[in-house]
Amino acid sequence: MIDHLAYATPDLDATVADLEGRLGVHTAEGGAHPGFGTRNRLVGLGGRRYLEIIGPDPEQPAPRDGRWFGIDGLREPSLTTWAAPANDIDVQVEKARAEGYDPGDAIAMSRRSAVGGIRLEWRLTPPRAASVVPFLIEWGRTRHPGASGLPLVRLVSFAAGHPRPSEARDELAALGVDLDVFPSARPLLVAVVEGRHGPVRMATA
Repeated sequence: MIDHLAYATPDLDATVADLEGRLGVHTAEGGAHPGFGTRNRLVGLGGRRYLEIIGPDPEQPAPRDGRWFGIDGLREPSLTTWAAPANDIDVQVEKARAEGYDPGDAIAMSRRSAVGGIRLEWRLTPPRAASVVPFLIEWGRTRHPGASGLPLVRLVSFAAGHPRPSEARDELAALGVDLDVFPSARPLLVAVVEGRHGPVRMATA
């Protein structure tokens, strides 16, 4: 159900240092996203799941339309969105549309790994702000980042809050995914991960 969780931050180095200190685990360098103005670091959540910590790349200019995940407007780290895996993203998009939810057209992306310079390629639907519904991601023939020997923490829990839980559940179902959704004043995501130093809560800012 979960491919990865996206923990966005206005200051990647500071957030990584804070998380590593609280979790007692070193994160792995991911790489830069050319043209999108971001770079990331990764930590495994077990299986093929992982946590992506993503922030501005000081070696790239900010894109004209802004960085994804609302990074340019953040003042603190935020669990902004998550990705669900797709075996055939085009088929899954059409199925969701037939069921009343449009996740958007798939976009091709790529980056070089920080170690070895391996080219990773994937396709995804556009991430949406203020939504508990995931974007879809298809890795194709690229080796999944979660299967690359990442340092591990344990995903204790992951849930969403929404003012209209039944509406959110319908949209999740259209994508073929399931997530615990509780009533809340605004859409938000909450995850708890546990490292060597105990549990750490991350949530939508």
